[in-house]
Amino acid sequence: MKAKKEENGKPFFERFSYSVTKATGSTPAFVVALFLILIWAISGPFFHFSQAWQIFINTATTIITFLMVFIIQKEQNKDSHAIQLKLNELVAAHDLASNRLVNVENMSEEEMKTIQKYYDQLSRMAKNENSPQQSHSIDEVQAPEKIKKEE
Repeated sequence: MKAKKEENGKPFFERFSYSVTKATGSTPAFVVALFLILIWAISGPFFHFSQAWQIFINTATTIITFLMVFIIQKEQNKDSHAIQLKLNELVAAHDLASNRLVNVENMSEEEMKTIQKYYDQLSRMAKNENSPQQSHSIDEVQAPEKIKKEE
């Protein structure tokens, strides 16, 4: 089943999650939430700080938190994907960059740790350079077999 789309071509939930995260991450949203908590706290004596009074706030905050986790995660995933695409473009466009890093986010953690060892070696090489402006690529690292064996 395809998601409903509007004129701008974005699915409903994408538009909804974007709007909700922008609204709830704003100063007015914080002020409203603070105001609601204050009203709840002030109403405590009228309800004799009963269990129902306490359960109301617990239930409301639990439901809101539960739903917000999914909405925020949706936006986080979208933002992360956009950042990865931008970084991939920068890596692919730079002549000295190693293209093996395009789509590095799809590598296993072990593969990333191996690449990190290459960068550690590059860092040591750069410290020994006379020119701090010198650019290096991961492809310059010597003895890749040695690095893999250090795992």
